[in-house]
Amino acid sequence: MENYIYEDKLESERLITRKLIYDDRKIWCNFLSDKEAVEFFPDFGEKSAEERALYWIDKQMGRYAENRYGLQALINKQTNEFIGQCGLLLQEVNGKTEVEVGYHIFKKYWGQGYAPEAAKLFLNYGFKNDQATSIISIIHTKNKKSQRVAEKNGLIRGEEATWMELPVFIYRINKE
Repeated sequence: MENYIYEDKLESERLITRKLIYDDRKIWCNFLSDKEAVEFFPDFGEKSAEERALYWIDKQMGRYAENRYGLQALINKQTNEFIGQCGLLLQEVNGKTEVEVGYHIFKKYWGQGYAPEAAKLFLNYGFKNDQATSIISIIHTKNKKSQRVAEKNGLIRGEEATWMELPVFIYRINKE
């Protein structure tokens, strides 16, 4: 995994990706202010939505700089609207480094198929570019919507674990 590449401007039928920028803080702050949208989202010990948004954007930009992947902005190709984030992440799970596909869609776009479309885009990217032999999703045990997204893309629920002090299932798909 040390010599991987990580591109943005990936395209699916309806989406194009780009790396996050500091100007994305305001829209991400709006996402973090929605209690339903972040019900299963770690708070990282930050107090306000503004502090959490800044922490989140900084974390992704740090991942880009350190070649540790990072979530990217999802842009609707027709409307140019920022609709959420998705991408690959390096995660430590039970003492092992794993490649995860993570996704967060703004609530007004829920139920429109964007999460499975975006996750599939990054799964295909990861496998096509030999980033891993398997990719996981770390999903809260009560987050049925994200579990359905993973299952739509062929990830299989495996072990239950505690990750960032949250009860989670580890979903996995192997390169085929």
